[in-house]
Amino acid sequence: MGGAPSAAAPNAAVVTRFAPSPTGYLHLGGGRTALFNWLYARANGGKFLLRIEDTDRKRSTQEAIDAILDGMDWLGLAPDEPPVYQAARAERHAEVAHAMVANGHAYRCYMTQDELTAMRAEAEAAKKPLRIRSPWRDRAPNAAPDGAPYVVRLKAPTEGATTIVDRVQGAVTVQNAELDDLVLLRSDGTPTYMLAVVVDDHDMGVTHVIRGDDHLNNAFRQLPIIRAMGWPEPVYAHIPLIHGSDGAKLSKRHGAVGIDAYRDALGILPEAMDNYLLRLGWGHGDDEIISRDQAIAWFDLSGVGKSPSRFDLKKLENLNGHYIREADDSRLATLVAARIGRPDTVDLLARAMPSMKPRAANLNALADGAAFLFATRPLAIDADAAPLLEGDAPATLGALHAALDAVHHWDTEALEDAVRRVAEERGLKLGQAAQPLRVALTGRRTSPGIFDVLALLGRDESLARIADRMAP
Repeated sequence: MGGAPSAAAPNAAVVTRFAPSPTGYLHLGGGRTALFNWLYARANGGKFLLRIEDTDRKRSTQEAIDAILDGMDWLGLAPDEPPVYQAARAERHAEVAHAMVANGHAYRCYMTQDELTAMRAEAEAAKKPLRIRSPWRDRAPNAAPDGAPYVVRLKAPTEGATTIVDRVQGAVTVQNAELDDLVLLRSDGTPTYMLAVVVDDHDMGVTHVIRGDDHLNNAFRQLPIIRAMGWPEPVYAHIPLIHGSDGAKLSKRHGAVGIDAYRDALGILPEAMDNYLLRLGWGHGDDEIISRDQAIAWFDLSGVGKSPSRFDLKKLENLNGHYIREADDSRLATLVAARIGRPDTVDLLARAMPSMKPRAANLNALADGAAFLFATRPLAIDADAAPLLEGDAPATLGALHAALDAVHHWDTEALEDAVRRVAEERGLKLGQAAQPLRVALTGRRTSPGIFDVLALLGRDESLARIADRMAP
């Protein structure tokens, strides 16, 4: 599981990666990062890889790994190779750290916890950020106390500046004096995140690091490791984070932030989520509806904006409504049947989809709209629909029952003719006859087209439901 992948040549084709930590669900930001990496690889004829960064053994769980893999599969973002598991590569990470000590770009630091605490207190007193400059940086190794614990630290550059020409953020410069000698190996010999990421990216042949801009500072801390080993530097592209509608960083207080919640609880289709995530911070002119093939053809990092994007559930649902209208009826029927726990109803639901999906924004709406098909008699009547069965409604239903019972071919055209005749005979508009009929058949004020409802329920069930509500 997650053995050492082979390194790529410096001029290899584009290789991107998505590297989530398995401490929870696949969130919206992670889904978008995975999508951008997948699209960039596809647009450039390259490879898209997945790395599970499970070095935090206490917080990493198999359940979270499964959720990430499931979410990526649902979004259609399968990696081109089996996932790499970072924790399985600890020996390789340590090997690099020791190589850096040998080549003079890292050193063994024997600072005690008390010394670190004092250094931190001094920085706080001076109201300056803590920058670790260990006294062991330039001491001879033989000065170390025998058997004392140590960490391996990077010997970070102290003079000059480092500039990264980021494909999204542009040229960003940090003074090297701002960098500290970060820990590469802990005192127990385990690698830190900063080291592991760099080693894994190199060994996986990653050419383009596309990730959230909250990692931009990390790039300046990771570059010295890359340069110390003489490895090719990747192209960086740090994409802005997703914010809530109030402009604050997206969090649980804004509602669901996990991809699975939009699929399971809200009934969003994967193609709608892909399209929406694509448009969160990336654009192609005024295009809003973008197919997967178009996205691959058009995607480039130059289209990614520098400003955070705002998540808007209504826009997602509007987009989802479009994809529901475009979706295959049998596919929708299968999804709805699973949603209501009735796999035996796929054929009936497929026949119902043409009349149901034009008004549905999500699978929940489809499932709710199909409920009348499976209701048992006598139907429960919604409170707001009950008044439509009062007054002359029972008598009208009696006339409709007689007319419909006489229909020979139970199809929408013949059913509409029968209902129109009754309306004309009773001096009613078609809607005045259709309203009590709809309530009698579905228990609701709204439903698919009333003639579609009659056709879907069939003769016997339709007549029985009408009889339940007509005058005795």
